[in-house]
Amino acid sequence: MSALHLIRHGAVAELKLDNPAKLNAFTLEMLRAVEPICDELERDPDIRAVVITAEESKAFCAGADILEWSELEPFDFARHWVREGHRVFDRLARLSKPTIAAINAHAFGGGLEFAATSDIRVMAPKATLALPEASVGIVPGWSGTQRLIRLLGEPMVKEMALFGRRISADRAFAAGFVAEISDDPKALAFEMAGKLAGKSARAVEVAKYMVHAAAGEDRSAMIEALGAGMISPTEDRDEGVTAFREKRKPNFSGKET
Repeated sequence: MSALHLIRHGAVAELKLDNPAKLNAFTLEMLRAVEPICDELERDPDIRAVVITAEESKAFCAGADILEWSELEPFDFARHWVREGHRVFDRLARLSKPTIAAINAHAFGGGLEFAATSDIRVMAPKATLALPEASVGIVPGWSGTQRLIRLLGEPMVKEMALFGRRISADRAFAAGFVAEISDDPKALAFEMAGKLAGKSARAVEVAKYMVHAAAGEDRSAMIEALGAGMISPTEDRDEGVTAFREKRKPNFSGKET
């Protein structure tokens, strides 16, 4: 049966696509598992990095399961399939933990959009990237024309979205979409995650927020999170909460705790 697994390896978590019979395509069940897994990862201070992998197949992920979305009524397709997929992929992209995708085979459509949510991507030499939606009469719906523009650039995304052209690992590396090309991207991803796990968790988290704010990835939330982090360790915050509880006027000092 298709599934999205969360596997713990000490301080590194593995988020694994497991639907090899359908080239690891996303089912609705898998899609709906993303947010609860993200919530679980956020609550676990022992997890310092996340590696995204896929069960061995001809594809890292062939995208969305056509047999599932093709049965939906147009309104349900737009409201539930597209909007829900976009929302949960955004949730994964904004995870506070650093994420590394090990693209071990072809990443098409939603599979490419899934990989694009990661902070770092490593890729097998023979793997390719593509947005083949036009060949089945639809368009990318899980951020393929939005997040990928920032990561790959308009001309390359148009090649994929309009012509269905496949992008090689070498072109993806030259464009900066993947950090490295490796015969064993999973092993490399875990090696990188292990190094991240040895860094300051808070410094890595804040650095990710800062880069996301600069890149436009949920900028308003990132800026407010950074602001909240600056104001929290102050005597004024503690005094304000205490005064509220005691129903009196606060006496702010402007000092840090």
